[in-house]
Amino acid sequence: MASKKQIGFFEKYLTVWVLLCIAGGIFLGKIAPNTMGSLSDLSLYSVNIPVAILVWLMIYPMMVQIDFASIRNAGTKPKGLVLTLVINWLIKPFSMAFFAWLFFDYLYAAYITPEQATEYIAGAILLGAAPCTAMVFVWSYLTDGDPAYTLIQVSINDLIILVAFVPIVGLLLGLNDVSIPYDTLVGSVVAFVVIPLLAGFISRVLLIRAKGIEWFSRVFLPALKPISILALLTTLVLLFAFQGQTILNNPLVVVLIAIPLTIQTYFIFFAAWFTGRFVKLPHPICAPASMIGASNFFELAVAVSIALFGLDSGAALTTVVGVLIEVPVMLSLVALANKWKY
Repeated sequence: MASKKQIGFFEKYLTVWVLLCIAGGIFLGKIAPNTMGSLSDLSLYSVNIPVAILVWLMIYPMMVQIDFASIRNAGTKPKGLVLTLVINWLIKPFSMAFFAWLFFDYLYAAYITPEQATEYIAGAILLGAAPCTAMVFVWSYLTDGDPAYTLIQVSINDLIILVAFVPIVGLLLGLNDVSIPYDTLVGSVVAFVVIPLLAGFISRVLLIRAKGIEWFSRVFLPALKPISILALLTTLVLLFAFQGQTILNNPLVVVLIAIPLTIQTYFIFFAAWFTGRFVKLPHPICAPASMIGASNFFELAVAVSIALFGLDSGAALTTVVGVLIEVPVMLSLVALANKWKY
């Protein structure tokens, strides 16, 4: 009898770690406000240096896993790839912007200021324009997805992010009257996507050539994982050290932000899932295709929100709430995908 597939310990309790980071960050902001202020001032070209280093340490381990040679096989089963690309780039960013506009500008008008609404919408847009890169391998594994095909989908999405993220974010922020410095937006993509992507690709090729794929998979990648986890948690602590007073003054704000983000996640999953069933995709391709669109590349969204709007902004808070709800919502979708397995 096959053993039941399980999510890794850290991923399974990601929401718990985020909640602990909220508490730790708020406490740190209270007892050491001057130190936190000094850290927030360490910026170069509007990018906070400590956060940039931490985010790079988060993103590089994801990029080094990507085997871009797999793209050669993309044409063998085109329907699943087309579904992923349509959902991720033609539907998801715009549906996220719609739900954010509906809730923050209208339904929440009595609870938040117009300035807060604008920043929350901006954070949601950044999440919506960044499809999942790393955690989708976990969701694919838990739903018996085709690992080779999932790798193709993620690899092509990473390449599309290079050219599509900036214009989509610029368009949607502009439609919501959010003024953005394009040089900062482009610089953020270079810092948090292009450089880690190139570093991951080059180091992957060199390490496999020198040590072999077995060593790379069984020794090098596992050694990177704790670094990525520590960087993520440290970034969250820093964020909440600056967001603490906002949350204490209005603890309901986290719930308000979580509602449209959760609705968006379920909407995208159902759109991808039922379209995949309609075009007769096999379950091992349909399930991960639905998961890629539903989940987010939140590391990139967090980094860009900080670069554009600051550590203590509503946009940064929104992207962090995205991290908070990611695992419990996605695990519920994993359960659905397995229940509906065909």
